Amino acid sequence: MKEMTPIAVRERLALRPTLLVPVGTTEQHGPHLPLGCDTIIVERLADDLSARFGVLRAPALEYGVHAATQRLPGGAALRRRTLHRVMNELIESWEHGAAVREFIILTAQASEGHLEALSTIRLDAATVTVIDVFDLDLSEVLPDAIGPVHGGEADTSLLLYLAPELVRMELAQDFAPPADATRAGRRGADRLLAGSPGSIGFPTRADARKGERLYTFILDRVSRCLHRPEPGGTACAPPA
Repeated sequence: MKEMTPIAVRERLALRPTLLVPVGTTEQHGPHLPLGCDTIIVERLADDLSARFGVLRAPALEYGVHAATQRLPGGAALRRRTLHRVMNELIESWEHGAAVREFIILTAQASEGHLEALSTIRLDAATVTVIDVFDLDLSEVLPDAIGPVHGGEADTSLLLYLAPELVRMELAQDFAPPADATRAGRRGADRLLAGSPGSIGFPTRADARKGERLYTFILDRVSRCLHRPEPGGTACAPPA
């Protein structure tokens, strides 16, 4: 959308008043992955969905809610209420100024505060659906993976497929969370486990072929949300 004129935006929305809104993070994912890992994933997903369905794609918001900003330099986070206010104001602008009637927010960050900020947006007439791509069951593609967890096999495989030039595999370090620390090792948990290199899981098991399978799986599942409902049907619902 940022490369389009207002007239072109109006014409596209007249065909389908839907807007894809990618929301990423600027956050450490271990020493081997870029800070914009989450943003890279959801921007590519938004681009491919936009091309496949002819739906407008908004510029990405590159900051989100997360806690793990201090272990390695460069990470920057928003507070939950800040992200909530920013998204409310953006959605309100598009709803009233551009007559958008369906918003699909794409994110890859499972922090409770992050998802709460995105899922409690106030709307007058439009609908909003929040899809955390890592909320999908990825065990069909990575049956032996621990995760999805922060900077592990899934994240690293996806980046090796989507942006291999940004991955430093020689710096990847495996870190298995203790059996009693499952929640703390999950993506989006409030803290990283002591002793971890900033990532959790087994990034050394990652490769681009796994990343391609993962991305195709995610794209296909999220695409179900973009198919037009039958007459009298419901709006977009999160993919199963």
